[in-house]
Amino acid sequence: MSEGSPTRSRLIALKEERRAMREGYVFLDEKCLILAGEMLRELQRHDALAQRFTAAQRTAAAALVAALARHGLEGLDVYPPARASSLHLAVSTSALMGMPLRQAELSVAPGSAPPAVFPSPEAAACRVAFAELAQAAAALAPVLGNLARLLREYRRTVRRASSLHDVVLPELEAEVAAIDGQLEELERDEALWIRGARRDR
Repeated sequence: MSEGSPTRSRLIALKEERRAMREGYVFLDEKCLILAGEMLRELQRHDALAQRFTAAQRTAAAALVAALARHGLEGLDVYPPARASSLHLAVSTSALMGMPLRQAELSVAPGSAPPAVFPSPEAAACRVAFAELAQAAAALAPVLGNLARLLREYRRTVRRASSLHDVVLPELEAEVAAIDGQLEELERDEALWIRGARRDR
């Protein structure tokens, strides 16, 4: 309870503060629901992209085995890769209650690799498979970042809401009730005093 004499103005100020704290709690509670809903949507996106990444990983591993069987490790090591200039990463950002949510897409220009001295369909398929794996990884990575930011903000919001609900509001309620009771007692004492003063006249 804060120090100071019980007055009507102090009681009104405390009630206003209590009202503001209640509104803050309602806002934080609604924010928790919004964040939880967005986390569920991001989890669904994550699951779909993770399945795509796993499938691309299996395809790339199988293509690598086939290319190694055809060229050997040294032959595949000197096989010309796609040019770095053929890769383009597009990142888009949206906002949820001031928090950035990102998406990324990696595109690979077709026919961007220099010709090989000893070309083979196995090596070409390996190059395509690893390009698709990189595209799947690029799409999955920002979703993981989004989930981490959403979870961090959700936990922080829950802590703030719990602090308001379990600590701040009960303290304000107790202080309002105490001052209200003190004022009623003072009013009763004043009424008794006035009544006694009138009888003494």
